Amino acid sequence: MTDLSYTNWDSMSDKALAEHIGVFINHHRLEQNKTQEMLASAAGISRSTLSLLERGETVTLATLIQTLRALDQLHVMEVFTVKQTISPLALAKMEKEKRQRARGNKE
Repeated sequence: MTDLSYTNWDSMSDKALAEHIGVFINHHRLEQNKTQEMLASAAGISRSTLSLLERGETVTLATLIQTLRALDQLHVMEVFTVKQTISPLALAKMEKEKRQRARGNKE
């Protein structure tokens, strides 16, 4: 891929981000020794659409997903995982409601 390491994604323009995605797609296509025609066919898109994607031009989200799937790169979607968190107030409320003592059986 590229030797550049982007640590501040916020500072990149939309165009630069799209180009970075294009480089990613191109890198993995070439790594798998696939032509644009082969990958486009596997992804169910046209070769010209794949070319647009690799150049960082505007394509649909569906096109990107289909291409990632055809490249076996859907694992990058892992970054979109939403982790369930609990607010500090809700945690404090749960702790307050938790039993503090046992009564034991009175027989």
